[in-house]
Amino acid sequence: MSEPDFGVAVGSRLKTRLLGRPLHFFETIDSTNTYAMQLAAEGAAEGTLVVADAQTGGRGRLGRSWVSPAGVNLYCSLILRPPIAASLAPQINLVAAVAVADTIAGLDGPPPAIKWPNDVLLSGKKVCGILAEMQTRGEHLQALILGIGVNLNARLEAFPQELRDKASSLFVVTGTPVERAAFAASLLTHLEQAYLLWLEEGFPALRAAWERYAADLIGRQIAVAAQGEAISGTVLGLDTDGALLVREQTSETPRRVVAGEVSVVGGYQQGGTHDPRD
Repeated sequence: MSEPDFGVAVGSRLKTRLLGRPLHFFETIDSTNTYAMQLAAEGAAEGTLVVADAQTGGRGRLGRSWVSPAGVNLYCSLILRPPIAASLAPQINLVAAVAVADTIAGLDGPPPAIKWPNDVLLSGKKVCGILAEMQTRGEHLQALILGIGVNLNARLEAFPQELRDKASSLFVVTGTPVERAAFAASLLTHLEQAYLLWLEEGFPALRAAWERYAADLIGRQIAVAAQGEAISGTVLGLDTDGALLVREQTSETPRRVVAGEVSVVGGYQQGGTHDPRD
C-alpha cells in the first residue's frame, strides 16, 4: 500500500486556500509535531503542513506514543496562528475532531463517533488521535501546532497486542483500502471550513456538530480522571466553550470538566467490525 510520491499526491489534490500551503513531506521523521514546532518557532506561516509517511517517535495525548507504521496511515501537523486568547486554544481539539469525523462520514462504512474531547472512533475503536500544542509569549498565543494521526490502512497486526481491543483502522473496520492522499486533501478541506467558522463565530457554531457525533456519549454514565480527581456522572453535552458537562449523582448542578481522561461505563456500542483477513 506504500505510495512513494505521497507528499506530491497530497499537494496535487489540495483545494484549500490556507491549510497545506506550504507542505513539507518526509518519508520518515521522529514526529511531525516536533518538526512543526520548530518551524513555527522560526516564523513559518499559518497553514504550513508537515506530512510523513512514517514516524519513529509519534506522540499522542497525555504523553502516550502513537504507533506510526510506514505507508499505510496519515500523520500530519499544521501550524495555525489564530488571533485568539491562549485560554481558548484547547477548543481546536474539538474543532479538529469534527473535521476528521466529517471526512470519515463521507466514506462508505459505519458512522464515526467522537469521544471527548477529540478521539474519533469507528465501531467503538479509536481510529484517530489529535494532539494540539501551544507556543506562547507571556500570555499571548504565538502558534498552535495541530497534530492529527488517522489509522487508514493499517492491519490489525500493526497494533501492539495491548491496543488491539481499543484501536483500529478504517481498513480493518470496512475491509476497503483508503486512498491516503485523497483522504488527506478532504480532511484539510473540512478542517479549513471548521477552523474559519470557529474564528468567525466561536465554538458555539460547531457545538451541535460535535454533539451529533458524540450522541453515543451523551446520556451515558462516565468516569473522568481529571488532575488527580475522580469524577463520575451522566454526560449532558458540551458547554459553549467546549467543556464537558457532567451531572454527578450528588448534585443537580452540572459539573464542568475541562481536561481529563474519559471512560464510558459499559463501553461504547461496538457495532460490526470486519477483519479483512477473515
